[in-house]
Amino acid sequence: MAKKKVSPVKSYIKKGEKLYRFPVYLGIDPLTGIQKRSTRRGFKTIREAELELARIKLAVANGTYQQVRAETYQEIYDLWVKQYEKTVEESTYVKTTGLFKNHILPVMGAYKIEKIHVDVCQKHVDEWASKLKKYRMVKAYAAKVLDFAIKRGYIQTNPFALVDLPINHFKKAIGADEDKAENFYSREQLKEFISCLERENNHKAYVLFRLLAFSGMRKGEALALTWNDLNFTSNELRINKAISEGKYNRLYIKSTKTGDSRTIKMDDKTMAILKDWKKKQKQDYFILGFNTMQPKQLVFSNEKNEFLKPQKTIKWINQIQNKYKLGKITTHGLRHTHCSLLFEAGASLKEVQDRLGHSDVKTTMNIYAHVSKEAKEGAISKFASYIEM
Repeated sequence: MAKKKVSPVKSYIKKGEKLYRFPVYLGIDPLTGIQKRSTRRGFKTIREAELELARIKLAVANGTYQQVRAETYQEIYDLWVKQYEKTVEESTYVKTTGLFKNHILPVMGAYKIEKIHVDVCQKHVDEWASKLKKYRMVKAYAAKVLDFAIKRGYIQTNPFALVDLPINHFKKAIGADEDKAENFYSREQLKEFISCLERENNHKAYVLFRLLAFSGMRKGEALALTWNDLNFTSNELRINKAISEGKYNRLYIKSTKTGDSRTIKMDDKTMAILKDWKKKQKQDYFILGFNTMQPKQLVFSNEKNEFLKPQKTIKWINQIQNKYKLGKITTHGLRHTHCSLLFEAGASLKEVQDRLGHSDVKTTMNIYAHVSKEAKEGAISKFASYIEM
């Protein structure tokens, strides 16, 4: 009795729906001489899958089979993102893929690439503008995938280039109050903030926030500092790296935001506080079983003596602001605070730009535009005395 032929078509479940797939031999790759095999899926019936399998087998046997190209936005994105990952920092890649996952692929992923037209793009741009402050950035990234499709010959033009950018009603309706609230403290507010920190039993937070306010460093730069970056003799800090978050929430060292290093002068009191913190860190971490006297020892680390998660500072600053009913700013707002008070202390635009590591003077100017008109002539050395702390 002849054995019953086993069909290569198998069923599987996707989003609660029963579909069918099959493996298939596609012949020999003329470039490599290696057999090509693939899996076709998404068929709604066994009959539909078997007919497609028979068609492919016949085409392969006759030498007329053409490899199925990417058809959907999702499939083009999958090709694009592999190339994109090679061109950017790991942290940038993580942020970008998160943006696609949350905002772009859920609404555009299933579209046939050649069927996407300007009205489809306009519809989604309007939706993004109604929900997101940075909808222009979302639109720009969504367009990058179609630019990639043009380069690969899938389409001729990019319909995103033809959309009209709507007014950001979300920003006007919800973000109006946020736009008015400046993300920096005045001199009096900063003094109160630092004073409240001193009363708390979190010496690490006190030293970190004091350093951020009196140096203007970016948070990632401060969390990457090692003790050999500090010169207690000359009161200088060397800023040449930062920590960032990569795949799977992994923290890693990268270059500064601009890619440049800088050395800045610090005031006597902040350096004395850092020196005291080094002694206290040695005692506290010795109890935990760590030797912190190594040259590359982090100035700020977690209980395992590893990188401190940047999100930790959000919790710390919110606790202080809520407990003492202080004005609300972000951790990054301490950098803006330093910048604004430098101007009020009399520092020049060039001095502030160099100290904060701004690659473009426009960034410094944007902060300067919000600073008190009381700014007068002076230099960076006046900053610490101006704060009077």
